Amino acid sequence: MSEETATFPTDPEAPGPTEPNRRVVVGVDGSPSSKEALRWALRQAALVHGGVDAVMSWQFPPYYGSLGWTPPTGDYDPAAVAEKVLKDSVAEVAGPSPAVPVRAHVVHSTAADALLSAAVDAELLVVGSRGHGGFVGAVLGSVAQHCTQHAPCPVVVVRGPGTS
Repeated sequence: MSEETATFPTDPEAPGPTEPNRRVVVGVDGSPSSKEALRWALRQAALVHGGVDAVMSWQFPPYYGSLGWTPPTGDYDPAAVAEKVLKDSVAEVAGPSPAVPVRAHVVHSTAADALLSAAVDAELLVVGSRGHGGFVGAVLGSVAQHCTQHAPCPVVVVRGPGTS
């Protein structure tokens, strides 16, 4: 599992030092639900004087041809796309100087596996109720469901805007 990490500068006016064991992990995929989850995680981390690890995963999309699976060709770089979506989402929700430390992790893995690995020794895992999956009518997405069943820490599932 490869990983790239980026750290966002913390607001110099933010209160007190953070406690390293007060880590809140949040899954981000650019969806409205994941941005609400990030917003919730930032508020929770501020309350407990912790930090946020924002995690986004990527995989090569399945391309099938007459010879079976073939990797994408050309300039397509899913890791770069994931990194841009994650950085843009964090910048949109947290602003240029978040009140708590935010570390952005781009991981080559399935979303559920990336989040469960990141949640080891975390105080809390926060996920959106639905991401970019294909079952629009589902109340809970497959990643959120998997995380609630297998996480090594408590899980908060945040509904997206406009859901009741």
